[in-house]
Amino acid sequence: MAPPRRAPLATLERSSEIGTIAIIGWLFSSPRTVTWLCAIQLCWKKIENTESKFLAAASWLKGRSMTMGLTASKPMCMESWFAMCSRQGFACACKVRSRLVFMHHLLMSSLQKRLLLAIAFFYAYTANGAEPEDISRRVADLLARMTMPEKIGQLVLMSGYGRTPGPEKEQGDLERAIRSGACGNVFNVLGVDEVGRLQRMVIEETRLGIPMLFGFDTVHGFRTIFPIPLGETASWNLELMEQTARVAATESSAAGLNWTFAPVVDISRDPRWGRIAEGAGEDPYLGAQVARARVRGFQGSDLKAPDTVLACAKHFAAYGAVQAGRDYHAVDMSERLLREVYLPPFLAAKEAGVVSVMTAFSELNGTPASANRFLLRDILRNEWGFKGFVVSDFASISEMVTHGSAGDNSEAGRQALKAGVDMDMVGGVYQGHLGRMLAEGRIEPGQIDASTARVLEAKFRLGLFEDPFGRCDEVREQRTQLTPENRELAYRAACESFVLLKNETEVLPLKAGSKIAVIGSLADSRRDLLGPWKGDGEWEPVETILAAIRRSNAGGEVRFAGGCDVRSTNEAGFAEALDAVRNSDLAVLVMGESADMSGEAKSRTDIGLPGAQTELLRQVRALGKPVILVLMNGRPLALEEESRLVDAMLEVWFPGTEGARAIADVLFGREYPSGKLPVTFPRNLGQVPLFYSAKNTGRPSYPENPTAEFRSTYLDSPNDPLFPFGFGLSYTTFSLSDFHLDRDQLLTDEDLVAEVLVTNSGKRPGAEVVQLYVRDLVGSVTRPLLELKSFRKVHLLPGQSERVSFSMNERDLAFLREDMTWGTEPGRFKIFVGPNSRDLLSADLEILPETGKRRE
Repeated sequence: MAPPRRAPLATLERSSEIGTIAIIGWLFSSPRTVTWLCAIQLCWKKIENTESKFLAAASWLKGRSMTMGLTASKPMCMESWFAMCSRQGFACACKVRSRLVFMHHLLMSSLQKRLLLAIAFFYAYTANGAEPEDISRRVADLLARMTMPEKIGQLVLMSGYGRTPGPEKEQGDLERAIRSGACGNVFNVLGVDEVGRLQRMVIEETRLGIPMLFGFDTVHGFRTIFPIPLGETASWNLELMEQTARVAATESSAAGLNWTFAPVVDISRDPRWGRIAEGAGEDPYLGAQVARARVRGFQGSDLKAPDTVLACAKHFAAYGAVQAGRDYHAVDMSERLLREVYLPPFLAAKEAGVVSVMTAFSELNGTPASANRFLLRDILRNEWGFKGFVVSDFASISEMVTHGSAGDNSEAGRQALKAGVDMDMVGGVYQGHLGRMLAEGRIEPGQIDASTARVLEAKFRLGLFEDPFGRCDEVREQRTQLTPENRELAYRAACESFVLLKNETEVLPLKAGSKIAVIGSLADSRRDLLGPWKGDGEWEPVETILAAIRRSNAGGEVRFAGGCDVRSTNEAGFAEALDAVRNSDLAVLVMGESADMSGEAKSRTDIGLPGAQTELLRQVRALGKPVILVLMNGRPLALEEESRLVDAMLEVWFPGTEGARAIADVLFGREYPSGKLPVTFPRNLGQVPLFYSAKNTGRPSYPENPTAEFRSTYLDSPNDPLFPFGFGLSYTTFSLSDFHLDRDQLLTDEDLVAEVLVTNSGKRPGAEVVQLYVRDLVGSVTRPLLELKSFRKVHLLPGQSERVSFSMNERDLAFLREDMTWGTEPGRFKIFVGPNSRDLLSADLEILPETGKRRE
């Protein structure tokens, strides 16, 4: 039997509801009305959406023969009528209130008004958020009415062309795929006009009119650009990170988008890898907290709200551990390392309700991530119970052929679908091969049905079936982007992300009215402030660091010289720069990386300052003036020599839209730096990978003799980093004292409170991030020297103290034991607290056996 030409979608599908309307009509009207109501009841399910039903019923009540064609001399066929109603309904852009007012004027009798109220009541009933079981029913109902090509189309994600149509041929290919139902989702299309045009195309010109997902890489802001995620994490302010994600969702949804390919939750301990800029650094606990905050920010409390977008946790999994720090490379690690370090942020995102997950480009232990059943089936689906959908990264399914794990695209698609990849991004594999493989019996219809159902469920949860144009509001788009409130949040995020790495002789903060030499091409760059993956951010209206310093240095003098370009070894500009320094009281050098040196495909074998920047710094230092180095970069840099050449060093990452204002205000003391490093800064490349939570080894180094023979040391360098994880100074000083636990032994199911007194012992206000670490001294498997378990950021005035408490229990001391189960073991622990992972106070704790008794 051929499938029906039109199928029901989202609303007023229950026959009991139609029956109720018929009963109301019978009670209040004539037999003729009942006859028409019965006709509507028989055909109601053929109309795909509530707006269509509403308009159809109202048009009939008014007797608008030209609209309905029911009493015209050449009446339309019923199918054409339903199709036109569907188009009219979806094209209607007004809200429910506007519809009611409009229809009120069309209606004539009180009976008709009563019928309209009944229909409106059911509209409101079904348009409100559906319960999960209702969504499941609706998905199953829709799935049963779809052809196999239509199902496959829902598993296809194609790329668009920004805010305007692209080249005619490519744009034509995309539009043909949409009209034919071969493409159910699009990314890289921006703006209400273009999103609305394509969404209307699929609604009006396809058999079922299933709305599309529109995705985009809103990694650290859409129009208002915040610090790169590594920089935001340096704020250690989870509430702030949730707020910036909320603004990113608000701005991107106002441009018609309903899906973001963020957050990036990859843990990375290799600064050679360019995408370390996109994540939260090296620690699984901190990364998990950031993942939760950002998922909550993107998805809000109600996915159907017009200012929310689906979040996408990426890249699943262990992408940050690519060999040699080279992007797209292989990953090979133990299951223990995978579970203890690289999976926790993904699990946290899942627990926060993330709806989609993206696979990694890399392979894991010999199997590409997009075909890795251990990751996608065993862990993500079966162990964690993830109910959302999985999307491949850009063409990663077809790239399995190049990996050597599939002989052709057809086999790659079979492996990916079997592993649990629901949607193919750009690769064309699902679009071109699934239908044929199904006919050949190489895949099962149930596999396609399961993936299609997950995609459809996400669309229902977004409310796209009730209102596919809810995020296409021109007024909101104009009102929402780059508002003063959003820019103020970007300013606050930038200020809190900066990490003061050095400040000898308190050269910072600067005093206005000074003669300042500003050196470095980055100081006069707008584009680089936004960093990689700048969303839809525009650099033209962004203030430069140079302009912000000039504005801040009232009554003073600012001389500028580029000195050298970021990557250039040309020293022709040195003379001008040195002359500017000679004629100034001090020098502010803005150095680091350009924005295109971090992010995807931006791996580096040398993580020092590129080009001739270090040589310029040497020559400036030789002039004997105070030197402040402002670092702009997307990864930890090896700065051992540079740290000796400067009096002060401020890490500002790529700080975003309001970065320049924030930098100037911190330099001049209007704001104070409060950031802490979320990743270790090595002394040199030879130490990499270097991270705080290392194992002790059987022959650890001696602190008093760090290069002693026959120990786990280097001949030419200490083991310890230049700047440790969690490190960051302030314009004031803090002291931690009176650290104690409320008990030194812990039984099962007991809580423990760790408490420390924090005092601002300096002369300026500031913020300290108090960090709690643990060490399991003896375990069935060796444990790291330190593991972060909690942190608190406290703001204190000069002389002010605050007692900071951390609540812990046995679960905080659990680990992956020898038998690969999570839990604790009886034994001795050290609990540490401090301002970073190096300068710590400690207390002893013992976990007693379940049958043990606490000492009297």
